[in-house]
Amino acid sequence: MSHNPHCHSERSEESLNFVFWQREGAARDVSLRSTYQEPFNSLTLQPLQTFNVRTGQVTARIRPMRSPSRSTRAFTLIELLVVIAIIAILVGLLFPAFKAVQNQARSTQAKNDLTQIVNAVNAYYTDYGKYPLVTADTTYGPGGTANNLLFNVLRGIDTTNNPRQIVFITPPYVKNPANPRLGIATQATNINLISVAIGDLVDPWGTPYNVRIDGNYDNQVANAYTDGSAGGVSTTTPPYALSIGVMAWSFGNDQAIGTRTPPNASFTNSDDVISWQ
Repeated sequence: MSHNPHCHSERSEESLNFVFWQREGAARDVSLRSTYQEPFNSLTLQPLQTFNVRTGQVTARIRPMRSPSRSTRAFTLIELLVVIAIIAILVGLLFPAFKAVQNQARSTQAKNDLTQIVNAVNAYYTDYGKYPLVTADTTYGPGGTANNLLFNVLRGIDTTNNPRQIVFITPPYVKNPANPRLGIATQATNINLISVAIGDLVDPWGTPYNVRIDGNYDNQVANAYTDGSAGGVSTTTPPYALSIGVMAWSFGNDQAIGTRTPPNASFTNSDDVISWQ
């Protein structure tokens, strides 16, 4: 095999050129890195530091982000007055309805009390063979004898007229002695010019209950409403008398028999509560 010296010299020359360019490239790379790195070595950023960036003719100022502000809107005086006016109108509309419901509940309670009173007097008659206290037709309550005498007997407190101390009725004591409502009064007072004695049984409006007993034992008592508006017939004596042994009634919210305004003793259109209807 022959050896070509010319070919050998070309390869040696190419090797030298490659080494030269390799060294030259490495030197340039070092030079570029040092050139571009020096400006950044002198730049030190602090946390949340503000600096300017200039691009052409536009300058942008960079700042740290802040949380968005929160603002609360208060009611104006006009708005508050409007709300107050609406509330006042609603109260004005609802108050009469509330009073009507309240009076209806009190009337229901009074009716229950009257039923218990009549039953208690009749139970006394069953046990003792006579009505308590009376020897003639008698009315207990406003305009008659204080009803505390009757209820002391029925509650077993009057041992002379209830020697076996049988309790025929157990009403509660009133919660407010100065303004008695629905129970046994514990303090003498006046309600709408009506006297209330200690021991009186008062209705939900504070007036003592009325109780009328047939002390004559003729199975007849005079009607509290003499116009026939609450039963009875005109041919009896007295007219419209009722054929029962005991009757009881309440004057109701206006605390007057029949209607107070205008004054009328009729049961018609009144707020009175009676036991026999």
